[in-house]
Amino acid sequence: MPHDLSSALSGLREGRLQAAELLRMSQAAARSEACKHAFVRLFEPRPIEAPHSPLGGLAISIKDLFDVAGQPSTGGSRALSDAPPASVDSPAVARLRTAGAALIGHTNLSEFAFSGLGLNPHHGTPLNPVTQALDGLARIPGGSSSGAAVSVASGAAWAALGTDTGGSIRIPAALTGLVGFKNTARLTPAAGCIPLAPSLDTSCAITHSVRDAVLLHEILAARQVRLQTRPWSGLRLGVPRAMLEGLDTQVAQDFERSLAQLSAAGAQIEHIDPAPLRDFSALQIQGGLAACESWAWHRARLAERESDYDARVALRIKRGAGFTAADYLDLLSARRDWIAAMEQALQGFDALLSPTVARVAPELAPLRADDELFFATNLLMLRNTSVVNLLDGCALTLPCHAPGSLPTGLMLWATALRDDALLSLALQTEALLQSEREA
Repeated sequence: MPHDLSSALSGLREGRLQAAELLRMSQAAARSEACKHAFVRLFEPRPIEAPHSPLGGLAISIKDLFDVAGQPSTGGSRALSDAPPASVDSPAVARLRTAGAALIGHTNLSEFAFSGLGLNPHHGTPLNPVTQALDGLARIPGGSSSGAAVSVASGAAWAALGTDTGGSIRIPAALTGLVGFKNTARLTPAAGCIPLAPSLDTSCAITHSVRDAVLLHEILAARQVRLQTRPWSGLRLGVPRAMLEGLDTQVAQDFERSLAQLSAAGAQIEHIDPAPLRDFSALQIQGGLAACESWAWHRARLAERESDYDARVALRIKRGAGFTAADYLDLLSARRDWIAAMEQALQGFDALLSPTVARVAPELAPLRADDELFFATNLLMLRNTSVVNLLDGCALTLPCHAPGSLPTGLMLWATALRDDALLSLALQTEALLQSEREA
């Protein structure tokens, strides 16, 4: 089997592979044990023989937030069990369909995308198929886009459309050894998608490789990425020390090894302490924008159907009830000031580097049983990734673990609208880490 979407597309164009056969294999994987609980609903896509279309008739999964014509969008929740089928595709889905995607199904998620862990009490929680093959333990795939990551890791989809509000694409990508690219939010359409926090939500994708991430971004953003290779010696990369706290042993070792490889290639790496980063937690009081904006969307339905919500999600949403209009406007103003201060502090760096998440995938059972552990783990998993959403920036995670070990992610990130430079750097970094891994 081809190792990524781009390889499969090459096979289609050269006549070595057939889209119909690849779709049948994806459908079989979607119904396999490895994909248990990964989908809320499967679609019945018809084979598309369009080898020269951007996506070639290959399977792409859709997070159960995006409208797909003829299907309900339920956010992984019983609270939307009465949702009618969508009359039209959301813009992001429409762009994928026009590009030749075979839409294979709506993927499972943390209810309404409100958690970085991926647990779902309504539809079950998909297990991490990558870690299970390594140690046999029932570990989480991360969230909120849990089913999205599992669909790609298991072979049910070549790429997965999801959302990233605080790390919901990058966390599961990191924990399953995949690539997750969170673009600058304004570049991709969010209409026709159940929101969590519109000020932070980003429509984006999980893929097998950085080149696939470039392809999916070009389709979703309806723009061409301008790639440029630069000599390593001309790159200045910052490592915020605050994002290195509380790392487990493997994450720390994998990250330090990646820094050493980049440094050996000639990159200038500096450990930094951006002063505005110390103020990040102050912008999260009472749950921050996620709580405030989700409360605005959910308050009427919560009043009627709270018993149909995941109790942990309802608790987090209801934190937003304490915000006044003045509080909200103050928070938006404080965020604008914080972004300006961060942009000033990060001037001169081509990108920032950090571990995507602070630990490898945790086991599912303790998180399911213990509320205190659940919320503490969720906070830790979101810590590094959520900085980029508040910054309105762009970020990409790619695998940095050694072969045969549990997946860990290296996150490259930058301020708003530096997506093309970041993707260019990610392609170089991926190639460098892979060459070192294979040496």
